Amino acid sequence: MANLGFIGLGVMGGQMVDRFLSKGHTVIGFNRTQSKAEWLIQRGMIWAGSPREVAEAADVVFAMVTNAAASQSIAEGPDGLLAGLSPRKVFVDLSTLSPSVSRELAAKVRETGADMIDAPVSGSVITLQQGNLSVMVGGRPETFERVKELLLDIGPKVTYVGGNGLALAIKIATNLSLAVQMLAFSEGVLLAEKSGIDREVAVDVLVHSAIASPMIKYRGPFVLEQPGEAWFDVNMMQKDMLLALELGRQLDVPLPTTAVTNEFLTAARGMRWEKQDFAVIFDVLAQMSGVSTAEVSAGASK
Repeated sequence: MANLGFIGLGVMGGQMVDRFLSKGHTVIGFNRTQSKAEWLIQRGMIWAGSPREVAEAADVVFAMVTNAAASQSIAEGPDGLLAGLSPRKVFVDLSTLSPSVSRELAAKVRETGADMIDAPVSGSVITLQQGNLSVMVGGRPETFERVKELLLDIGPKVTYVGGNGLALAIKIATNLSLAVQMLAFSEGVLLAEKSGIDREVAVDVLVHSAIASPMIKYRGPFVLEQPGEAWFDVNMMQKDMLLALELGRQLDVPLPTTAVTNEFLTAARGMRWEKQDFAVIFDVLAQMSGVSTAEVSAGASK
């Protein structure tokens, strides 16, 4: 069993720690808000007072944070994880950042004698709980081999894609399609509904049709009722869409459907639905179509 550290105990990070604990690993964890980690402490996780304490105590340190600013906040300074790393330790960054930011962090990690891989994941909380999460890995192949079995504890599909930053490139490429698919699905549902077909029937037909990707199967029902807690909210999805658009500009790859879908996420924020799951872009389009979205409006006012 391994001696692991974990920084960032949000919805996904917390569930990952729970899986590691269930596999018998020792986990020392840190989160900016300790109250969110109480359930993990009750499960046996050891609480640390700072990212540095996590890095000093663990052989392999995982982190899952929101964005580049959060990544910098846990890495830098006297209490940051960089200050606690030492030779032979491995830092596994599960966060979705721009490839360039991740490469810069990897260089700083290597200055300590440790090594880093970027290992973003594809899937939702439900996917993780069901044991179906997939992991993409970028970094040195020998470091990947050292931590591969730990990554398999998170999900059954672990793919090495190349050097540092490349896993993030494929993760961004994956996530842009999630929102684009959701908008296309919404168009189909609303076209059927305004033709006279009940929304429930339209959703049932489409999620059992040739267009039903795993994402559509999971999120298609959200056009009927949003989940009580967002799996992946509008702000988080738009962060990834902006990363995609930035990368597209750098690489001279036009991303027209990404750009259009991103505007629907902006509209959702304007409607104060930023904390809703990104499937709420259906409700944006529905309002533009003159179709009622009373349930989501009520949820947004809570």
